[in-house]
Amino acid sequence: MTTTAVQNSNATNATTAVGALGAASSSAASIQNSFLTLLVTQLQNQDPLNPMDNSQLTSQLAQISTVNGIQQMNTTMQNLATSYSAGQSLQSASMIGHQVLTSGNGLTMNGSPVTAGIQLGGAASGVTVQVLSATGAVVRTLQLGAQPGGVVPFQWDGAQAVDATPLVAGTVSSVTLSGGNVGVNVNGLGNVPLSQIISIL
Repeated sequence: MTTTAVQNSNATNATTAVGALGAASSSAASIQNSFLTLLVTQLQNQDPLNPMDNSQLTSQLAQISTVNGIQQMNTTMQNLATSYSAGQSLQSASMIGHQVLTSGNGLTMNGSPVTAGIQLGGAASGVTVQVLSATGAVVRTLQLGAQPGGVVPFQWDGAQAVDATPLVAGTVSSVTLSGGNVGVNVNGLGNVPLSQIISIL
């Protein structure tokens, strides 16, 4: 703005005015005052035989008006940013004491069921969640069934999968002794070594 506003044939006055503008504050009022000082100095020292063109004067006035408008717009934007930041702080404070879901894949157990969730990009006909140990072994598999798109929360009680061996019951009909090994004949199952009998009902 300094170079476009100063179009003075008097070098001494122009230099003095430019120096005053450089030392001025960057506030809109200071810029406007400095500009008006430059403009008055320019008008006082213009060549009477070659006066400033009206279009040049209008252009320079438009420039200072633009600068003033930008300064006011910057102030308004700063006020809006401050208000937005204050609003976010108040909203964040209201979350204190509440559980939230955020991106992550680690669960921390504290003796009670832990809440987690997944975010689906669309509806799914079946959702399966696997809980893995630190070594990558499957600890628990949760079947959540069909789910709509969006956030799907779930809970894990901390229980791990337990190995189970299927057992069947049968009636013992006789006892056999073969090669020092004792076995029993179970109706429908045949000969069963005594070491494989888990329980007697």
